[in-house]
Parts: sequence; structure tokens; C-alpha cells
Amino acid sequence: MDKVHAEKRIRELRQQIAYHNHRYYTLDDPEVSDAHYDRLMQELAALEEQFPELVAPDSPTLRVAGAPAEKFERVIHRLPMLSLSNAFDDGQLAEFDERIRKLLGIEQVPYVCEPKLDGLAVELIYEAGALTKASTRGDGIVGEDVTANVRTLRNVPWRLPEETLPPYLELRGEVFIRKADFLKLNQRREAAGEPLFANPRNAAAGALRQLDPRITASRPLSVFLYEVGEVSGAEFATHWEKLERMIALGLPVNPKNVRAVGLPAVRECYERFLSARHDFPYEMDGMVVKVDSEDQRRRLGQVSKSPRWAIAYKFPPEEEETQVESIEVNVGRTGALTPVAFLRPVKIAGVTVSRATLHNEDELRRRDVRAGDWVFVRRAGDVIPEIVKVITSKRTGTEQEFKFPEKCPACGAAAVRDEDGAVVRCTGVACPAQLQGNIRHFASRAAMDIDGLGEKLCAQLVERGLVKDYADLYHLDMEKLLSVERIAEKSGQNLLDSIERSKNTTLRRFLYALGVRHVGEATARLLAEHFKTVDAVSNASEADLMKVKEVGPAMAEAIRSFFDESQNRTVIARLLEAGVKPAPPEEGKRGPFSGKTVVLTGSLSTLSREQAKEEIERRGGRTSGAVSGKTDLVVAGEDAGSKLTRARELGVRIITEKEFQDLLKER
Repeated sequence: MDKVHAEKRIRELRQQIAYHNHRYYTLDDPEVSDAHYDRLMQELAALEEQFPELVAPDSPTLRVAGAPAEKFERVIHRLPMLSLSNAFDDGQLAEFDERIRKLLGIEQVPYVCEPKLDGLAVELIYEAGALTKASTRGDGIVGEDVTANVRTLRNVPWRLPEETLPPYLELRGEVFIRKADFLKLNQRREAAGEPLFANPRNAAAGALRQLDPRITASRPLSVFLYEVGEVSGAEFATHWEKLERMIALGLPVNPKNVRAVGLPAVRECYERFLSARHDFPYEMDGMVVKVDSEDQRRRLGQVSKSPRWAIAYKFPPEEEETQVESIEVNVGRTGALTPVAFLRPVKIAGVTVSRATLHNEDELRRRDVRAGDWVFVRRAGDVIPEIVKVITSKRTGTEQEFKFPEKCPACGAAAVRDEDGAVVRCTGVACPAQLQGNIRHFASRAAMDIDGLGEKLCAQLVERGLVKDYADLYHLDMEKLLSVERIAEKSGQNLLDSIERSKNTTLRRFLYALGVRHVGEATARLLAEHFKTVDAVSNASEADLMKVKEVGPAMAEAIRSFFDESQNRTVIARLLEAGVKPAPPEEGKRGPFSGKTVVLTGSLSTLSREQAKEEIERRGGRTSGAVSGKTDLVVAGEDAGSKLTRARELGVRIITEKEFQDLLKER
């Protein structure tokens, strides 16, 4: 495709993607499948790569950009972002309306009713049509700068249409995650062995407050704008006029907003929202009622930190009574033991609930939930059922207290508490409930570095019973691999070769690969340098372990518990019998990196980042992720960025990859 046709196609793709973003994130009425949308994005990315001069600053392919921030900068809101007072019943809503009518001296008040989303409040600032700043609400006066993160939201335009625009425009809104997207997000996290989010609100708030915008971009966030703050060059007579103006500019505004004149109309709107709350594509916990007239708003003013002209009419919590039939422990992918109450099925908010989480042992004891108890159950945030209260007056004496297991119910390994005492975890590395995650960690680049052992293959090997612990990897053969879906002879041989190469590893990598709780790469290196052999580490007492720098009582206890578990000792013995040879650190530590702090930046063609790091450490050096006055040497590969610039500013010695390789050859 030539440049002229490419430019035309790029414009078409950008328009189509913007249209589909609006259909999906604002209207909740998509016209294409996820796969079709992905193909449009891939085609656009390919064309922009072929013709980089045609990449526009607001291209949808640039939604993820910028380096992680070290901290959030403070943003002072020109106009305070006020909180709303609440009404919990019809009487309180009627009092609100009566107050408004008396203060204004009118019989009926025109209102705007909006779904109250359960998300995180933000402010967006557009100057000359360009998005220049985005911040959280914070305390209402001072928020946090999250501009880079908000730029990753697909339904937030970076630039408004070229027409008559206010020179300065502040917009307020709510960042949230749609129910369907939240479900997909948790499914991905479960497949990856990561802890699940409790509800969409927490997931949205946590995603927006990430220092790395790439993490924010990986979460399916949306935003609805509901208010205009300070504005120059424009005036609005009503709130509804502001909403219409935002829609005309292509900004995301909730299409469910309604105008209602007088209290009866507001009540009718509330009943419609309440009855359909579970049909909405997002979580909502009530309805916001706002006076429509801007003049009336100014006359009403505010009280303390809340405006007189608006109120949040909350939905009633939905609870039902049922009986606990049994209590069991579920073992999660991270080894956490979670007590679960199995309930006599009961319908809550249109959904049949048959079990509820009890979170952890302490929460179970605090609530004193027993098998046979009658309880009130609520769907917290309309997502996770929870037991609100035990009806002790209904106890007959036949209820049974639950005894938390000391052994993992999935594998029989010891179950121990975290250092904070909140969570009990299985200590077994071969526990079937967490085996997939453990195998992926064992094979990771920083651990045994087994190339080709990805998430899907790991899952298949475990599900087919071909791998029941780490050592089984070293007993795989071509016949077993060819029985696995999508494994051909060439890819199978590549994997077997990678497994064979991993046998010659270092003690640091081996200790890290075992997945001992609290033992990261740095601690594994310190343990390897101190104890030199697997046997010495596994037989060390807690007192011996605490002689190692940075190993405290909690970590020493966790390490000792790991090696005390017979299941783990058996797996380690099988690994060594299979030919795994964890080499101790080299003695002497003499050489070009001895006692030096080295920073790696850019990409190296001959070594991976982990391999380069290991070579430096084997020669007595240490690596750091940041350049400072204490840095001795910077190794600059291809596409070196800000670290290289910083090194030049500080006068730190900089070497090329070839010079680095020459230093590695020195003894």
C-alpha cells in the first residue's frame, strides 16, 4: 500500500475504532466482536509502523505511553470537588425536596436524575480542546495527578472536535469497570494465578492509582462525565444543557440520565432505576438527584462540604435469611486457605446464592459462624455474597463450630499463617490447588529459565497429570509431550532441550525457583552466598538463617517451615536425582565488577537482562535499577533511554555491550 492510500485507510480505522469505543464503553451496545475490534487495532498498528510519519499524537495505538512515575504529583482543584449528602428512604428525599422549594420559593423543582456509579471520582481539564490534566478527587481540595493513566481509557478523547470550544474546561466524572469487563478481568487473573479483585470499585480505584500507566491500560476502565467545573468562554443555563454540550463534543456521558420535574417524577425515576439495577451494565448503589437550573444552584449554595442542590438517594441493601449447611476450606492458587460457608440456596437480587466467603480464620471467629446457623446474607457490591450477621436467637444447640485445619485439605502439607497473621497458606510446592502457578514460577526467566513453558502449556501438563511437581518436568519425554494439544515434534524437542539446559543452574536461581515464601531474587542470592549448598540451606536453623543479611524472624520461620515440610524435601531430592546441579557462587569475587554497582539500560543482543545480571553478581558486583551518585558503571545497550542520560549528567562511566563482553572475559 502506498502512502496516499495508507493515510486514507488510517483515517478510516481511527474513525471506526473511536465509533466502536463509544458503542462499547458509553452506550454498552457493541456492534462488533472483541476479535473484530482487535483486528482493526492490529491493522492500524501495522500501518503506523510502516508509515511512522502518519502516526498522530491522539492515535488509539498510543493509549499506553510514558514511563512509570516515582510518585503522584499534587493537584489543587480550582473549584472544590464536593461530596454529596445521602438520603436512605423516601422521607429523607421528601425533606430534601421540601428544603429546596422553601429556599427557592417555588412549587416544583426541575431535577436531573443520574445513576450513581460505584467508582472513583476524577477531574479532567481540557485547554484549547486538548486534554492537559486529569486528577483524582482526593480530599476534595487536593487530588493526585493521574493524567498518564486517564489517557489509557479508551472512551476519553485526547482532543475535542475542532469547533467553538471553551479555552478552559473542567469536567468531573466517575471511573468504573463494567460488570462484563470485571468478570473477564478476574477470569484472566485466576488463570494467571493472581488474587481476584473483590469488586469492580476496588479494581477501578486500584487501577487508576498505579504509578505505571501500562498497568492501568491492562484494566478495562471506563468513565462517565457528569458535571462541569470551572469553564471560560461558555455559559450554561441548566445542567441538562451542560450534559448535551458534552455529548456533542464526543465526551462520554451516561445515556441513562433523566430529567424529572417535581418530587413524584423523581420517585418514579428512582423506582425504575431500582427495579432495573441488575440489568445495568455497571454497578450502581443509588441515584443522584440534582437541581437542573444553574441560577437556582448558585442561589442555594452549599453546606459544609456538600452542595444544597444535590443528594444521593441510596438503594437499600439487599439481604436474605438462610441457613449455613456446612463450612469448608477452599485452597486458592496462591495457597491461601479461605473458609467458605455453603448455604441453603436463596435468591438475592435476582441471583441464587448458595455459598458465601468468610474471608479468613479470624473473620470466621469474629462472626462466630457455625454449621447449622441461620444468617443474614448480602451480596456485597452486588458481586460477592457475604454473611452479614448470625441470628443467634435461632440457635438450638446443635450448631457445630468449625475447626480450622492445620494441614492443607488439597495436599496434606502444613498450613501456616502469614507474618501478619491474617492469612493461612499451604506450604506444599506440589499442592494441586496451586501447582500451575508454582510451575510457571519455577520455569520463569529469573528462576530455572525454561523457555517455551508458557501458561497454556503449564495448565495442560498439570491437567493431564503429566506434571505433579517440579521434578516431573525432568521426566518428560517426546511421547508425553506429543499427547498434549498443539505440541509438535519441533516445539517439543525445543522444550526438552531447554529443560535439559536448565539442569546446570546456580544455587541462587534454584532457591528462588522453589517458591519459598518471602524469598525473592535478592534474598536467594544472599542465602546462596552464605550457605553455598542446598543441604546447608535446608538444614539451617532459624538462628542460622537470621545470620544472613536482611533475613528477619518472620522470613527465617517461613524458610524453616518450607524445608520442614516432607513434601518439599521429597521434591528437592527428586530434582537433584534428575540431574539438576545448583552451582554455588564463585569464590574470591575478584574481577572488573568486584564491589561495584552496575546499572543495565537498553537491550543487549548477546544476553538477556537476567543473564547479564547474573554474570555481574557472579563476579562480585551488584545491579541496581536506578542511576545515582553511588553507581559505578552503566552498561548501555540498544535504545538506552533516561538512565543513559542520567549517567551522563552525573559523570558515571558508560560502556557498550562489546566492552561489557570484554570485561566478562577477564578473570
